[in-house]
Amino acid sequence: MKNTLYTLPSPCWLLEEKKLQKNLEMFSDIKQQSGAKILLALKGYALWKSFPLIKPYLDGCCASGLHEAKLADDTFSKEIHTYSPAFKEEEIDEIAEISHHLVFNSPAQFHRFSAQAKKVNPNLSLGLRVNPEYSESPKEIYNPCGLYSRLGTTLENMDETVLSLCDGLHFHALCEQGSDALENVLKNFEDKFGTYIPFMKWINFGGGHHITRKGYDTQKLINLIKAFKEKYDVEVYLEPGEAVGWETGTLITTVLDIVHNGMDIAILDSSAEAHMPDTIIMPYRADVRDSGKAGEKVHTYRLAGNTCLAGDIMGDYSFDAPLNIGDKVIFEDQMHYTMVKATTFNGVKLPSIAIQRKDETVEVVREFGYEDFKNRLS
Repeated sequence: MKNTLYTLPSPCWLLEEKKLQKNLEMFSDIKQQSGAKILLALKGYALWKSFPLIKPYLDGCCASGLHEAKLADDTFSKEIHTYSPAFKEEEIDEIAEISHHLVFNSPAQFHRFSAQAKKVNPNLSLGLRVNPEYSESPKEIYNPCGLYSRLGTTLENMDETVLSLCDGLHFHALCEQGSDALENVLKNFEDKFGTYIPFMKWINFGGGHHITRKGYDTQKLINLIKAFKEKYDVEVYLEPGEAVGWETGTLITTVLDIVHNGMDIAILDSSAEAHMPDTIIMPYRADVRDSGKAGEKVHTYRLAGNTCLAGDIMGDYSFDAPLNIGDKVIFEDQMHYTMVKATTFNGVKLPSIAIQRKDETVEVVREFGYEDFKNRLS
């Protein structure tokens, strides 16, 4: 693999199919034991060239609007559940036609579009996203149940006139969390909306379940789902995105130059701003292969992006040996919430996409160039 790294275009995302399949087998086991259905959340992972591997294990995709729904229809061809904070009138017919579940964010949107959507697709199952007003989200920016949240209908704003057409309720209150957090969310969901659940056909537990993270209590998740299904006789859905792509691949970058200004700074052919925005937004510290924290190993560098943004910085890392121009710097666990958020800010080229197949062969499935930058602007 070390030699292969130097034959790939740089920068490059590299998905490893064996690691992806290991995650998928875990989902399959949870489905079998709990009776839940599991959807791929495209907002977190949408590398559709890997969908032939994923499709046999999962029940479909959840989409955040028209384009993700079309991607699911074009490339996955199983269940499509579409939710948006607000739908547009000119898109609702096309969304309804290809979706199996359509989830509205508010009673107002439900009343505005439900009849039209059912006219287009009589088999469409309609739902409402609700806000249990409880979350243990580690960062407020990712807290869907935080103060003044626009996401989901609170009990105070519930309009019971939607219930005659509503087949299910959807909540999403987790962010990279375990089954203990889900248990507490479920208690609040039932406390607030329990009177409506017996009238539903399905309940969607949303995403944020860190199922494939080491130490996650999968048995507790299975028990929670089974108990809920037995209590209410409803279908239960989960919508993991990050957990599908968790620790399945890397972003491979190259050192272009090393400058010194109070410390050594390695300029890479990638960008935190354009390719790893969560390192700035959240922020979080990405793991770099064979590195330590600043000062932990002999040679410390600030890893920085190749844009004019002063804050385009991945962080400070240390290495056993000095970095040199042309060396590879490998960021671990970069398959989720990277490709789906990446931009061409400053004209920086998007990373290529490669897949290491189960037989160890590596295929570059997409390279990006000037036309990709030009065509998205006008």
